[in-house]
Amino acid sequence: MPSNPLRHAVARMGGRDPHQPHRTATPLELFFDLTFVIAFGVAGSQFAHEIAEGHFGAGLLGFSFAMFAVIWAWINFTWFASAYDTDDWVFRVVTMVQLVGVLILAMGIEPMFHSLVEGKHVDNTVIVGGYIIMRLALVSQWLRAARQDPARRKTCLRYAGYLAVVQLGWIAVLFIQADVPTTFLMIAPLYVLELATPYAAERNATTPWHAHHIAERYGLLAIIALGECLIGAVETLRAIVANHGWSLDAALVGFGGTALAFGMWWIYFILPAGRALHLQRHRSYFFGYGHIPVFAAIAATGAGLHVAAYYIDHAAHISAAVAVASIAVPVALFKVSLTALFSVMTCVDRTLIAVTTGVVCVLAGTVALAAAGVSVPACLLIIVAALGASIVIDERRSTDLLHASLEKLEQRARNA
Repeated sequence: MPSNPLRHAVARMGGRDPHQPHRTATPLELFFDLTFVIAFGVAGSQFAHEIAEGHFGAGLLGFSFAMFAVIWAWINFTWFASAYDTDDWVFRVVTMVQLVGVLILAMGIEPMFHSLVEGKHVDNTVIVGGYIIMRLALVSQWLRAARQDPARRKTCLRYAGYLAVVQLGWIAVLFIQADVPTTFLMIAPLYVLELATPYAAERNATTPWHAHHIAERYGLLAIIALGECLIGAVETLRAIVANHGWSLDAALVGFGGTALAFGMWWIYFILPAGRALHLQRHRSYFFGYGHIPVFAAIAATGAGLHVAAYYIDHAAHISAAVAVASIAVPVALFKVSLTALFSVMTCVDRTLIAVTTGVVCVLAGTVALAAAGVSVPACLLIIVAALGASIVIDERRSTDLLHASLEKLEQRARNA
């Protein structure tokens, strides 16, 4: 690191201290995350529009494609920066190139969704182009690390080499204009190769990532994604007020949407992720990959609240049950994913699993209630109540078990 923090001269990329005290996210990382607000927002908005129009298959395909590109690129940058962030001008400029890639990717989300609805071919030129820009910028970072960190040179070169090879596949996807099934058959092996790259690259020597820094970064992205839920809540409230003025339904929706986002935030941060990851570094892959459905579920919940706004505004061609399901399904995925993350990173808690099962059953019940004629705002409140009940049980039961499990892991680490 530079001796003068106010002068961002070129510094040697030799690897950060994985046990550095008080390691926190940098202003550059926070600025980098802001661009993902745009990507999450565009993807969620397009997903909501397609669901409201009844284009379920196209909407889900487009949202899944966009979420993978956004979340996976963010994950790769985050783990690299945790290990090799020099904060010198070279690192900053290359990160700016990645910022540009995110913005280009976001611009390509809407045409990609439209092409999926039409079904003739997949217009992925812009979204894939932005993704490739981000990935090639990261390749240059790994090459720099390989040159300046001899102890992990092979690991860094494997990262750079594997990423570069996979980008050749994405370039082929970019130029080959094919129908929807063919395009996704081409993409599927690239997904596998992308996900396999970190494991293959670090099979002999791991990079010096910082557990508490990683946990903070993941928490910050979760908060950014939860912002989409709040936007969705505001949109739903606006739809009711515009059509009917302020009413009991408007108050229920305003409270329910806000409480839903707050409840998801509370559940996410029950797990002291930094401490758990520090004690279970060998489970970093599950921690990193396991957050993909968590982040996607949060963003999808925000989209579901947008769908509810469309329905209440009489601008949707779907039933009330579908509108409620667009919220209930991602909330269920969120709760199940976090329960799995909790179980792997700490211990298997039968009470937590039972509560999660109960929450999923209640969420399924809200869809049935909507089909039976219960209003969408009332169903939203039931979803919030289910999450609230799980929080109360977690706070009274699971946190004690969690603390005891972490104490055992720390004792084991001290004795090792």
